[in-house]
Amino acid sequence: MDCVFCAIAGGEPPAHRVYEGETAVAFLDARPLFPGHVLVVPRRHAETLTDLEPAEVGPFFAVVRRIAGAVETGMAAAGTFVAMNNRISQSVPHLHVHVVPRNRKDGLRGFFWPRTTYADDVQAAETAERIRGALAE
Repeated sequence: MDCVFCAIAGGEPPAHRVYEGETAVAFLDARPLFPGHVLVVPRRHAETLTDLEPAEVGPFFAVVRRIAGAVETGMAAAGTFVAMNNRISQSVPHLHVHVVPRNRKDGLRGFFWPRTTYADDVQAAETAERIRGALAE
């Protein structure tokens, strides 16, 4: 199976990881809504939420919860937007939760979101470090 998220969870290709654990891996989205937009994926391949084993749901969402707090703190955001798609609009067929830093009047409206990129690898690495640092607090 050629799943880019399974490959990232396994250590290849390079990604700006902010968390690696037994249950899940979290890394910066390559096309973020805002800097600090993180994807949280289960290590074991599961295409959708209903494909996740019942015993994996709690531990996986405990990681999502932790990442949401770290994104808010690390990016000095007023809050976060946490979402996932199941099949429809799911660009990679591997369960992933988007954790996006939010601030009032940040321009995010409805479900038509402009995607951006990081200016360069240095900006992405610095952003990932901010979130990793918040996880350590």
